Amino acid sequence: MMSVSLTNKNILLGIGGGIAAYKSADLVRRLKERGCDVRVVMSQSAMEFITPLTLQALSGHPVASSLLDPAAEAAMGHIELARWADLVIIAPATANLLARLTAGMADELITTACLATEAPIALCPAMNQQMYRNAATQANLACLAERGYTLWGPANGSQACGEIGPGRMLEPLDIAIMAEQFFSQSATPAVAAPNPTVAAPNDDTSAKPLLGQAVLITAGPTREAIDPVRYISNHSSGKMGFALATAAAQLGAAVTLVSGPVNLPTPEGVTRIDVESAQEMLDAVLEHVDKKHIFIGCAAVADYRVQAPASSKIKKATEEMQLALVRNPDILATVAHLPHRPFTVGFAAETHDVEAYARDKLKRKNLDMIAANDVSVAGLGFNADTNALRVFWPQGNQEFPATDKLTLARQLLSLIVKEKQKT
Repeated sequence: MMSVSLTNKNILLGIGGGIAAYKSADLVRRLKERGCDVRVVMSQSAMEFITPLTLQALSGHPVASSLLDPAAEAAMGHIELARWADLVIIAPATANLLARLTAGMADELITTACLATEAPIALCPAMNQQMYRNAATQANLACLAERGYTLWGPANGSQACGEIGPGRMLEPLDIAIMAEQFFSQSATPAVAAPNPTVAAPNDDTSAKPLLGQAVLITAGPTREAIDPVRYISNHSSGKMGFALATAAAQLGAAVTLVSGPVNLPTPEGVTRIDVESAQEMLDAVLEHVDKKHIFIGCAAVADYRVQAPASSKIKKATEEMQLALVRNPDILATVAHLPHRPFTVGFAAETHDVEAYARDKLKRKNLDMIAANDVSVAGLGFNADTNALRVFWPQGNQEFPATDKLTLARQLLSLIVKEKQKT
């Protein structure tokens, strides 16, 4: 049965020049089957990957690509497109396109439309993992997020170049679902506030207790290399940390999310930094923890790493293999012992004696609060959509029964706000 969740919505889809452009055809179909009208604007390089005729057949509208098209520009085509849209989605948003948007360039139709629109703009990054990790790309993404652009993705996984890592464009169905969620949550103004920590004039600030607060969250597992194709990790899906990031942003915070390798879309309004190892996660946390008000260490960080990872694939030459392991840095304790540290909250995933281990960790690591869960209970914790928490702090404790992770995240954040106000 066809969904009509986007009925009467106008979505302008901008397509950048990357191999992921082949997914854009399916994205048009996914959006239209939800009832919205879709128009497509392509960069010049995008037309090298997919033909405008394909997008025209799927969208039912001529595809725009030239800034200097006399027929279109006689009616100020790029302005008309910009005004028509209720939402602009750029998918794929290549490294080149992100750089030009950051610079405010109007060098072709796709960038000009972004400058001319008052509609919110969602960017779906897609590029080689090394290009994505590059400091210039990360700076561009952070800058665009601060200006009010929404970041959807990228995903982590195998890439067309044969490498593995962050930089895959989200799947078309995921993007379409995020568009649905965007409008369903949209009691917000059409123009996103340039600074996400500043309330819009008519916002109900009582519903945003984290307004003006900067929150840093870690999520997901870490991977510790054994050789180029093997690693040590754990079962963390990242769902709890991503739920916390989603809830914190909804409650008004400016959220930075440092994530290990997971297959989850970036929550709306959240700045995401992807890492692999515990050391990379620590480096990212220390780089961004300054001037943060709250730090939540929800990541399942590997306790040990291989002392000397092999530079090439280890062959099965013997029946046994011994690995020398060394302790990884303790990210939670490091943050909790900083001279001007934020309010620091840890997580403890235990299989028995939950309270004893959690209280010991709270004291030993100098935390303000710790949220513990029993991962031995079926359907809770790792990889599940539900969880239950027992939360401890020096002056008290509270238990949150099993519920979905987003609801649980909101409950935990409300408790954090309450206790932080006492410090």
